[in-house]
Amino acid sequence: MKNKAVAAAALLLLAPLTACGGNAAAGDGSTVTVTVGYQSRTINTVTAGTLLRSLGSFEKELNALGDGRTYKVDWQDYATGAPITAQMTAGKIDIGSMGDFPLLINAARGKQLGKPTHLVSVTGYNLRGGLNTIVTAPDSKLAALTDLRGKKVSTSVGSAADGTLVRALQRAGLDPDKDIEKLNQQPAVGASALSAGSADALSQFVAWPGLLTYQGKAKALYDGAELNLPTFHGVTARQDFARQRPTVLEAFLKAQAEATDYLNDHPVEAAEKVAKATGLPAEVVYLYNGAHGISTFDPAIKPQLVSALKDDVAILKSAKLTGDIDVDAFVDDRYVRKALGTSYAEQLTAAPPATASEVWPKGASATRAFKTPAELLAYVSAHQDGIRAAYVPDATTGTLWFADKAVWVADGDKLLPFVAPATAKTYVAEHGGARVVTYADALERAS
Repeated sequence: MKNKAVAAAALLLLAPLTACGGNAAAGDGSTVTVTVGYQSRTINTVTAGTLLRSLGSFEKELNALGDGRTYKVDWQDYATGAPITAQMTAGKIDIGSMGDFPLLINAARGKQLGKPTHLVSVTGYNLRGGLNTIVTAPDSKLAALTDLRGKKVSTSVGSAADGTLVRALQRAGLDPDKDIEKLNQQPAVGASALSAGSADALSQFVAWPGLLTYQGKAKALYDGAELNLPTFHGVTARQDFARQRPTVLEAFLKAQAEATDYLNDHPVEAAEKVAKATGLPAEVVYLYNGAHGISTFDPAIKPQLVSALKDDVAILKSAKLTGDIDVDAFVDDRYVRKALGTSYAEQLTAAPPATASEVWPKGASATRAFKTPAELLAYVSAHQDGIRAAYVPDATTGTLWFADKAVWVADGDKLLPFVAPATAKTYVAEHGGARVVTYADALERAS
């Protein structure tokens, strides 16, 4: 089972390459093509992909170089990071964005094939690990990780979501190789398998868990933030491209910073733009990318994220997807430091925004924030026909979730939301008198 998953991952990475572009960026002609690989529906990479492309910021920065060349950007959209790595190591993609575990595979494959790459910036991150979630079918009887013993679990081997699954199972006392049947599937295939009943659970990265939950096709079983380990997505560039075209890479990173500022300053508009480009519901995009969303956007390569990357190597080695990786050699922040200038040092130490409950009223161009989930519930109860979406942070992990999909606990006058049933159960067990209540009951108590 494990060998099949590894073989499938390897075949995907080393499959025949058919994409065009990339190498033109290294040419000396008057027209230079820069090929960017991105994942449009992996929405915490949008500042290096979907939103960046929508804003046209990279093209504007390239046109401003004034070096006598004409620049063309070839945007290539993929579902996961593996094919981007395959194209980069073939010299066909110059700049790519992907999650932390795929970034490590990117580093390993680049070195192995003599096409080294480097992590040059970060897109979105969550310091506790909330970008990855394990979900089950809406009517599933599974209520805790230990219930997965002997079950079929879909994930993408070598992805950050796979890393979350492995670590979560190990902490629960399960062997990820022996106690479950792991299905190595692309996110969309895994989502279909969950709906069809051929998978009992699905461990995936942003935005799949939130999307399926929003659509009523899944419910959360495990919040990745329970691991309390950072997860992030970042930008990787080919070493030869960076050395030959440093001003182009710096232009990309300046454009990424502009897209990041736009997302942080106009979170609702940014969510709408990404939704339009991807077909995802804007409500789901905002869950991750909003003002208090699961993902924090900042191009700086923070020390905590580098440390997390080093800890991730062991997971990939145990799956025989990579050997040792020199993470320090892979990380190269010289270009983003130059692109961001004096603000880089400040961004390195900047903390994520505080958690908050939010309501997105119908027809509104801005959300409303509330100090407590109970205050949000009171507002929702009084405006039930005028709510587009309501979000609350998990009482334990801070992970934002849809208010009507959360597990609610009443503890005296307090109403507390949880992403997953197991964490709610743990809270109830530790607080006498607390009990799980329905969302309707929570609304009534708050009104």
